[in-house]
Amino acid sequence: MAVPEPPIIPVASEPLSAVRVFADQAFSRAAGAPLVPGNSVRLLRNAEENYPAWKDAIRQARRTVHFESYIIHDDDIGREFATLLAEKAREGVHVRVLYDWMGAIARSGWTFWRLLRRAGVEVRCFNPPRVDSAFGWLSRDHRKTIVVDNQVAFVTGLCVGQHWAGDPKRRIAPWRDTGIALEGPAVPQVEAAFASIWAACGPAIPGGDLLAVGAAPPAAGDVSLRIIATQPGVASTYRLDQLIAAVARESIWLTDAYFVGTSSYIQALCAAAADGVDVRLLLPRAGDVPFIRAISRAGYRTLIEAGVRVFEWNGPMLHAKTAVADARWARVGSTNLNIASWVSNWELDVIAEDEGFASEMQSMYLDDLSHSTEIVLTPKRRARPIVPRRMRARPRGAARGSANWAAKGVLRVGKVVGAAVTSSRVLGPAEASLMFSAGLTLAGFVAAAILLPRLVAGFLAVVGAWVALTLFVQAWRLRFPRKKPMENSESAEGKPPAPPESP
Repeated sequence: MAVPEPPIIPVASEPLSAVRVFADQAFSRAAGAPLVPGNSVRLLRNAEENYPAWKDAIRQARRTVHFESYIIHDDDIGREFATLLAEKAREGVHVRVLYDWMGAIARSGWTFWRLLRRAGVEVRCFNPPRVDSAFGWLSRDHRKTIVVDNQVAFVTGLCVGQHWAGDPKRRIAPWRDTGIALEGPAVPQVEAAFASIWAACGPAIPGGDLLAVGAAPPAAGDVSLRIIATQPGVASTYRLDQLIAAVARESIWLTDAYFVGTSSYIQALCAAAADGVDVRLLLPRAGDVPFIRAISRAGYRTLIEAGVRVFEWNGPMLHAKTAVADARWARVGSTNLNIASWVSNWELDVIAEDEGFASEMQSMYLDDLSHSTEIVLTPKRRARPIVPRRMRARPRGAARGSANWAAKGVLRVGKVVGAAVTSSRVLGPAEASLMFSAGLTLAGFVAAAILLPRLVAGFLAVVGAWVALTLFVQAWRLRFPRKKPMENSESAEGKPPAPPESP
């Protein structure tokens, strides 16, 4: 359903005032990342533009390919990339592939990875379950980055698989997603982030395969960037998202795949809208995780009543994670607007502070809205989409995707249940399904405890024993630390080790 929009009016350039100096300082501290000038950025939309750009860069690789993705499917698309990476490894290029254990479940198996390893590709799996870490597996590597020859980097929301490419023969549209290609002095920061998480899974990357500290590539353009590489407990992107919601004066346009905003972030968006800022939120209509879709919709009424415009994508799945504010700041990367991405996962995003790139992002956003449906309040104050009858069926292709749904939804469900039990706030009709689901789950657990007490007790005993073992192992390692051997010959010879990751 097309949404008429006024033409984009870019924000006029103005001298670097004291306010902007203060804003730059605040952004640097909130993000934990300095502003890096002199880069070129190319906006890539969907697999149609992203996958060919990735393949071209990999084919031209002469020294290194560092490939990191939350999900790599063992399907036609995944095997196509695997074949290309294997060919480069046989040519003598150092190819390193990092995938997430949870992301690989039911998507790719040991035979897929064995073929890559036999070709000479170094493959590592991030954070599989371990006996000495009861719940450590909840923290995921949700990043999607590629760095080739220390010269070009891709930061994106796309994983590798047929969902993103679609299937024209079956009339299944591709998933909507966004990425960027960047060149210039910011590339080593993306590679440093990869090197840091690679070292967390085994021996570090030899110093010869990384740019030495201070040896950044020459300027490739005039775009200033921040590379925000977050890890568990470092909520850099969350702080920056809150700050931009507070300082934006004209517009905040957000696209997100798994929106479960915290109360403070929802309040920040509502306050901006109430202050006259044009706040828009574009979400999937046919999400691949229905549980997350229900949680997102439960918060629509609060947002719409405050003046936030909410839209739902009409295609099979909207998987992008982007933001553009005031035609000046734009974000592209892997971070979703939920507590799992903000706090517990390893994520990577690029913040561009450039009016030209932000204007391009705005144009893309308006085009996306022309393929979306706006959500409005009915006379009974319920949020409902204005959807023609022909569009009410669930779009084809909205299959299981990359959401760690338990971690993303538990906080919001807990708040709804707490509010229902304590009557601490007024609940809306959209939250009825959450309360019903939570009640049904609790009733099932109670029934199991009554009818199968030994089974429930055994489950709790196993979990308790696992947690106890984790504590004992960690205490032993802290009390009797082992000396780490030199990880490679370059380090022993005094060459610089892998650069640390930006906080």
